[in-house]
Amino acid sequence: MRKSKQILTFAVMVLSLVGIVLWQVLWRRQINYYIVCAVFLVLSMLPFFISFELKKITAREVTLTATLIAIAVVSRAVFYLVPQVKPIAAVVIVSAVCLGPQRGYLIGAFSAFISNFIFGQGYWTPFQMAALGAVGLIAGLIFKVVKANKITLAAVGFVLAFAVYGAIVDLSTIFMAYGSNVTLEGAAAIYLSGVPFSLVFGISTAVFLLIFGKQFIKKVERLDTKYGLIQK
Repeated sequence: MRKSKQILTFAVMVLSLVGIVLWQVLWRRQINYYIVCAVFLVLSMLPFFISFELKKITAREVTLTATLIAIAVVSRAVFYLVPQVKPIAAVVIVSAVCLGPQRGYLIGAFSAFISNFIFGQGYWTPFQMAALGAVGLIAGLIFKVVKANKITLAAVGFVLAFAVYGAIVDLSTIFMAYGSNVTLEGAAAIYLSGVPFSLVFGISTAVFLLIFGKQFIKKVERLDTKYGLIQK
């Protein structure tokens, strides 16, 4: 009964936040993209609170999750001087393969937020959090039914980094550039201009997964097997 009430409460919160975005986009004459960004931020955090409330989380599990977030942040920082060539999405995907879609989302969202203390916070941060979180979530769902090998990791990594991450993050540019005057032509122009950047990010993610993905998965699984870090 308690869990049903909690799920209902979270569902109402999500629907309310989505309603705010629709109200801004469809009925307001001028879109306040700060409100939209704040909604994205809250939506990015909700899975953490849901998982925290609905299940018992051990200290070992928190430690492993925090460690993978730290690795993702460091992987992005190491390539600071190389635009769009970042292993962060690859780390998030590997984490999702090993730990599942829910933790994949959490690791993706928090990695984007924490790493932006290095790269710079801004209106784009909530969109990056939602985008990397979505990459982890979808990767976790895909690799529940698809075997993870070098080829599948690279292929899925490319599509998620190029299409999913790029599409969500480019929304922040659309809101910033056009506000309430968004047009189909304007949105298409921004998406087209972002294709080269998304393509580089997608290719680099695929390359990192092709070279290091399988070995990284084995390391995480070995730790889980040895110490029982994740509650199944």
